[in-house]
Amino acid sequence: MIQAADLDLVGGTGSIAETDRCQVLVIGVGNILMGDEGVGIHVLRTLETEALPPKVQLLDGGTGGINLLESIARAPTVVMIDATRDGQPAGTVALVRPACVANIPVGLSAHDFGLRDLFAAAALLGQFPEIHLFTISVEEVNPMCLDLSPAVSAAIPEVVNAVVALTHRLV
Repeated sequence: MIQAADLDLVGGTGSIAETDRCQVLVIGVGNILMGDEGVGIHVLRTLETEALPPKVQLLDGGTGGINLLESIARAPTVVMIDATRDGQPAGTVALVRPACVANIPVGLSAHDFGLRDLFAAAALLGQFPEIHLFTISVEEVNPMCLDLSPAVSAAIPEVVNAVVALTHRLV
């Protein structure tokens, strides 16, 4: 049976002892009720079935925005997966390594508090982590749709393999 202390919910405190041991925090963000915009959550769910190093923690960030600040402030390295509308064909995968807040791409409007804002707040607190941001290009956002488009869905294995390999290198 899952205990409440085993959960790290968006906005919750989670298990502090477990989070303190975390070297790499992998966060999938997005809204699964908006079709392709939720691809970060779909990737995270697939990552839950993968063999990751012991000091890697997975977090479903949903559209948590500022509620993710406490979690990212505890991790020296953050790997984030999110959808982007960057003009590339749907399903295009990119890895961005922003060294400062200004280099973080602007996220989709479905997030109440953007990724750039989140990491700016962390920087103001003096806790700007090493960031590895995987983006998956989307062309359409479909409200009240749980399904991914074929092109975006086809990108999931590529991102999962890249995240698994990266976490093994980082730990």
